[in-house]
Amino acid sequence: MVRKVKNKKPGIRIFITFLLMVGIAAFVYQSIIIPGYRHIFEKEYDDKTTLYSSLKATLVSYGNKTMPAPSLKLEAEPSVSISPGELNSPNAILINLKDHTILMQKNSEEKIYPASLTKMMTAIVAIENLPDLKKEITLTDSVFRGLSEADASMAGFRPGENVRAIDLLYGALLPSGAESCVELADYIAGSEKDFVGMMNQKAADLGMYNTYFENSTGLQNENHYTTVKDLAVLLSYALQNDTFREIFTSTRHSTPPTNKHPDGITFYSTMFDELNNRSITDGKILGGKTGYTAEAGLCLASLAQVGKQEYSLISAGAKGDHHSEQYNITDALAVYNRLGKNDYKVNSARVTEDVLRQHDKRRLNNPPLKRPQ
Repeated sequence: MVRKVKNKKPGIRIFITFLLMVGIAAFVYQSIIIPGYRHIFEKEYDDKTTLYSSLKATLVSYGNKTMPAPSLKLEAEPSVSISPGELNSPNAILINLKDHTILMQKNSEEKIYPASLTKMMTAIVAIENLPDLKKEITLTDSVFRGLSEADASMAGFRPGENVRAIDLLYGALLPSGAESCVELADYIAGSEKDFVGMMNQKAADLGMYNTYFENSTGLQNENHYTTVKDLAVLLSYALQNDTFREIFTSTRHSTPPTNKHPDGITFYSTMFDELNNRSITDGKILGGKTGYTAEAGLCLASLAQVGKQEYSLISAGAKGDHHSEQYNITDALAVYNRLGKNDYKVNSARVTEDVLRQHDKRRLNNPPLKRPQ
């Protein structure tokens, strides 16, 4: 009797079809779904503030070192109880630097012009790309071109002056010298344009997705923008660098004699000048960087110690100018003093409902982040 052999072809066809379907699904997921999700996560902020929202943490390398990019997270329970009306600045954010917790924010993801707060990025990118901070650099005539006409703040260096790299860094952060920034940019990257490309790359590396730079100085440009939240990430990162921190917290700095200044130059911090020895409750303002243009308003990035804990505050957009009351300084004193009062728990400050309601109504409407070609 002939034995019948079962036809196995249908089973094989089903198996092959299954493998093809799995392959197609994997391709679609890898090529379409994942990039789409990554684009949404990296390029857009939610239109709401949730109590557990945070930025993605990354590691950022420079030289032979790797530094963690801060991941800011909102306190699940409350933060510093201060209503929006109590601040002169329309944009502000307060960070506990121990765990990068957001203790208070006001329109922190709204587009702003950073003015000279830009120089914090200029400085940290320069520091990370200067192998020898004692290297002498000669300021060229081209560095000064257009700065006077733009009414840029200057450190006081002259064309042809031989200056150490470290002194250019102090010149950029203390008196807010534009010539210091442009010379550092030219020396490191060959041109300010190429250096700005490095600044934008650093912003992307840090997760500052609502930031774009057009220059190294902070001079007004419609396409030169950021948010106070992005600047908080930048400052938290930069303060991990010992050189940046030393400069940022200095009240003054004197250069050695140069070929143009036989007695050297002494720089004074614009923030400490405006602070004018005013103090805060149970603490001290350790350092800071001011900024101002007519479009940006009065801005401030500051570092303070209250009790045993360090905090940073970024504020922007306050009304006034160099000749008026410095409302950026007034706001810093108000916030840090509130932290120092005994009737507030420093480690569980409250984000007011007013701030959250205002923030919920806002969505960033920035142009897409442009990448250097």
